[in-house]
Amino acid sequence: MPSGRLSGLSILIVGGTAGIGLSAARACLREGSNLTVVGRSDEYLKHAISELGPKCRILTSDAADPAAAEQAVAEAITAFGQLDGVFHVAGGSGRRFGDGPLDEVTNEGWDYTVNANLTSLFYTNRAVVQHFVKAGRGGSVLNISSVLAFSPSPSHFATHAYAAAKAGVIGLTKACASYYAAQNIRFNVLAPSLVNTPASSRASSNPQIAEFLQKKQPLDGGRIGQPEDLDGAILYFLSSESRFVTGQVLAVDGGWCSSDPAFAGSRGLKN
Repeated sequence: MPSGRLSGLSILIVGGTAGIGLSAARACLREGSNLTVVGRSDEYLKHAISELGPKCRILTSDAADPAAAEQAVAEAITAFGQLDGVFHVAGGSGRRFGDGPLDEVTNEGWDYTVNANLTSLFYTNRAVVQHFVKAGRGGSVLNISSVLAFSPSPSHFATHAYAAAKAGVIGLTKACASYYAAQNIRFNVLAPSLVNTPASSRASSNPQIAEFLQKKQPLDGGRIGQPEDLDGAILYFLSSESRFVTGQVLAVDGGWCSSDPAFAGSRGLKN
């Protein structure tokens, strides 16, 4: 049941028209936030506009455009008079552009992947923090990384530019958490494992990966994650419930980081 955890707070979600971001937008609205969402002008935009309704401000722009974040911050403040928190979730795989194992990564694959997952996040964080510093009210910055930043899976997820970009998210977030803590600006990270989103369609439709996940993500029957699985953590970090928490990386991963598929396959054996 909604409890108004974000009542009166102005929240910005960058990448909020599909997948994890859209689920987070629904959750924020249910909890009473004033919401601004940034999304691309693509096949998901019309559905998001219809679902989120007139109470949500939706901007169409590319998060990798340095002007997009500044426009989004300005829109949130104009619409709601303030900005209290941001969730940057925009990003995605660069596999089709040439990401892969290091010896196979193309220049285009590297540039696209780092730009989509790290540079765009930098633009958002910079614009939001410039406002927080000027306003002097503090605020919450929540960034998205991946378990692949620190818990690799070479057999199925060898995309090294993506892993590097997501590790960069953690480094930037932790450095900013330390620097801005005295100004009551909090920085935290969510690191999901495989979640069923439009960006993960290649992996989520692969039977071999589905079998792998039964052992690698063993919680709740060994299933792929759903966007809604992250909602509780997102609300926690954006609300005052996390007012004494900064610089943390929370893996919402179904047990990915704690599991050994080889062990799971041998549990029925006796010495």
